[in-house]
Amino acid sequence: MISISSKEFADRRTRLMEMMQPNSIVIIPSAHEQTRSRDTEYPFRQDSDFQYLSGFNEPDSVLALIPGREHGEFVMFNREKDLVKETWHGRRYGQEGVQTHFGVNDAFPIDDIDDILPGLMEGRDNIYYALGANNDFDEKVMQWVKAFRKKVHQGALPIGEMIDVRHILHDMRLFKSAAEIKMMRYAASVSAKAHRRAMQSVKSCQWEWQIEAHFSHELAMGGCRFPAYNSIVASGDNACILHYTENNAKLANKQLLLIDGAGEYQGYAADITRTFPINGKFTKPQKALYNLVLQAELAAIEQVYPGSDWSKPHDTAVQILTEGLVALGILKGKVPLLIKKEAYKKYYMHKTGHWLGLDVHDVGDYKVANKPRILEAGMVLTVEPGLYIPANDMSVAEEWRGIGIRIEDDVLVTKTGYEVLSHEAPKTIEDIEKLMKTQV
Repeated sequence: MISISSKEFADRRTRLMEMMQPNSIVIIPSAHEQTRSRDTEYPFRQDSDFQYLSGFNEPDSVLALIPGREHGEFVMFNREKDLVKETWHGRRYGQEGVQTHFGVNDAFPIDDIDDILPGLMEGRDNIYYALGANNDFDEKVMQWVKAFRKKVHQGALPIGEMIDVRHILHDMRLFKSAAEIKMMRYAASVSAKAHRRAMQSVKSCQWEWQIEAHFSHELAMGGCRFPAYNSIVASGDNACILHYTENNAKLANKQLLLIDGAGEYQGYAADITRTFPINGKFTKPQKALYNLVLQAELAAIEQVYPGSDWSKPHDTAVQILTEGLVALGILKGKVPLLIKKEAYKKYYMHKTGHWLGLDVHDVGDYKVANKPRILEAGMVLTVEPGLYIPANDMSVAEEWRGIGIRIEDDVLVTKTGYEVLSHEAPKTIEDIEKLMKTQV
């Protein structure tokens, strides 16, 4: 199993503490279990910042990093061992467990946090905390701060400035380590297999949800037990709804099927979209639009390299799509003017990509000093141009209506250029039609 080493987690914490101002503390709470219905919960998914710094996958926990603390810099508050509760709900590490397995220097029961953590905050010049990310914990932190300020005249040391830890931490997360890249490469590989299986299974299915079942099964069998996001399985005009997730329509013979779906491996996401004909053969109008989107995607990927900037893949895709739409008669006018007026947004209304990592729409600034961010080795982004022509758009010829196409890949910026992590998912018309001749 691919995993992040305990040393890498420790190095991350050390780097974060080195970038903090003197006499500071970092406080990051875990995610909560979320109720699904009455007394059942959704599968637990750890907060990505908490996961990035600790690797600890239990709810009801809080980590604190305190540079220079005599009794250890890494402090954890977590659930106590409880054999009765563990019998019903699963094993817990407890305080000894997190010290043994996660490099924690000092661990306390989460129920004691009100008595202990405020004392660790006392006298700190800066508190690094993501205010607004966790409303329940925000209230606790602000109560502690207010209580201390009332006691300052009694001799308590004041608590200083609140600083958003995300400015530092999210920039760290933007650059992937070798181990993270291995995990993302694996997630992309498993997800690509799921797309291939969907292409091979579609002829034996009548409903979108049946395709989703094939897709989800392949993810789970490959070790990606959970999808990285709700899978989009959109046939025909449903593909013109960008975040369609009902997945409950009946498949029709000559329609296209758009699948935007991928797995999450050890917390790291893939994000892949493929569009293919339900009957295994593209029609002439479908071919024309599909090849236009594919041309835009391939050209946009070529703009991913160190020293390029975030805007170039999108600008390249917009240029090619607009030219193609004019050539097909769907847009009318001069290409430069159409781009200036953003006329293409009627059929291509989203950006060409986003950062990818522990979150499917991962953290990191897209602009620095109000300019598009320069791409650097270790960044991972998606490249995903599309065209969406709704069935009710009477301004275009009937042959184009009801066609929605998106092609999306996961792309790593390397030292010399790029690597398409999701390359195993076929995307040329020839490769798709050839694969769809073989059924599973």
